[in-house]
Amino acid sequence: MSEEESTAGWDAIDEEMSRLYGDQEPMHYGSMLPFMLGGEDPLDGISAYKVDEPAPHWHFVTYGFTELYDKESDDAEESGYGFELTFRLAREEDEEEPPAWALNLLQNMARYVFKSGNIFRSGDYLDANGPICLDADTQLTALAFVEDPELPAIDTPNGRVQFVQMVGITRDELEAMQTWNTLGVLSVCLNHMPHYITDLGRASHLGIPAISEAVQKGMQEEGSNTGFLYIDQLAWEPGKKGLLSKSPSTLTLGAKQAGIIGKLLQGRILKGNDLTLLGPEIRVVFDAGEKAECEVGEEEILFTLDDATAGELSRKLLPKESVIELSALPGIAIQIVKTQIKDSEGNVVKVIG
Repeated sequence: MSEEESTAGWDAIDEEMSRLYGDQEPMHYGSMLPFMLGGEDPLDGISAYKVDEPAPHWHFVTYGFTELYDKESDDAEESGYGFELTFRLAREEDEEEPPAWALNLLQNMARYVFKSGNIFRSGDYLDANGPICLDADTQLTALAFVEDPELPAIDTPNGRVQFVQMVGITRDELEAMQTWNTLGVLSVCLNHMPHYITDLGRASHLGIPAISEAVQKGMQEEGSNTGFLYIDQLAWEPGKKGLLSKSPSTLTLGAKQAGIIGKLLQGRILKGNDLTLLGPEIRVVFDAGEKAECEVGEEEILFTLDDATAGELSRKLLPKESVIELSALPGIAIQIVKTQIKDSEGNVVKVIG
C-alpha cells in the first residue's frame, strides 16, 4: 500500500468495533501476501475480540470483502461486495487465543465468494457437508447467516457495508430453515443461543419442544421461503420408444437431497408457490396447477403438479435408492441414487441412500 493510499474503509470498520469494545486491542491476523498477487488468503485481515457477555466468546470481524482503501468499483452505493463477515465462537474461560480453524473457515468463505462471485446475505444458509471444524466431534455441519446483532450497517466513504454474522447449525436445523425460513428458525432459537454464539459442543435446538413446535407451526402456516435449490446430482434422460421395448423419461436425484425436496414440495407447491432445482446441466421446475403434466424443453423440465400429485411425490421422496412412478404422470420415472459425501481430500466419508 502506498503512503498516499486511503484507509477510509478499514478505518470505518475499526471505528465500529471501537464503539463496541472501546480501547480493547484485538488479536489481528493479516495476510502475508495479497490475494491479487498470488496469495492464498483473500482477506487482508481478521480481528478477534475477547468478549465476556452475554457468554464468553470470540467476536471475529473480517477485512477484505469491502473496499478498505481507495474506491475502485463503479458502484457508489456499495463498498466492494457490500458486507464483511463476523463470527461469534464460544470461548473457554482460560482461552487466550482464538482457534486457528475459525480463521481458516472465514478465509474459506472468502475464497468461495471471490471465486464464485456469490455473496452472503442475512437469511442465507450453506451446507458444509461435514463438521464446520474439521475432525471435531460436533453436530454443527452447516452455516446460517444473519445481521450481526450489535453491528448495524454503516455508510463509509467507499459505500455501504453490512456486517453479516455466520452461525453454526446442525443438519436438522438446516432442513428446518429450508422448509420454513432461516431467520424464523434463528429467531425462535435466540433465547438458547444469545447473540447467535456458535458452540461446537451443543446439540440441536430442535430437541427443545418449544422450538420444535414453533418451527412446525411456522412451516405449516407460512410454508417455505426456499424457491431455489442447487443440486449436484440432477439429471434428465428422455424416454425411448421402440418396437420391442420402451423406457420412461427419467429424472435422477441424489438421495441426500431427495428428502428435503419432498418437504419443500409441501411448503411450496401446496402453498401455491413454485420450486426450482438447479443442476450442472439442467433446470427442473415444479409448479402448482390444476392438472399434473410434464413439459420438456432444451434446458428446463417443467412439472406442473396438482395438490394430490404433489402430496404423493412428497411422501415418496425419501433419502434412499428407489424408482418413483406417479399415477398422474405415466411415462415419467424419478430415480433416487446414492449420494457420496467426500472430505476436502476427496475421500468418501459417508454414503446416503
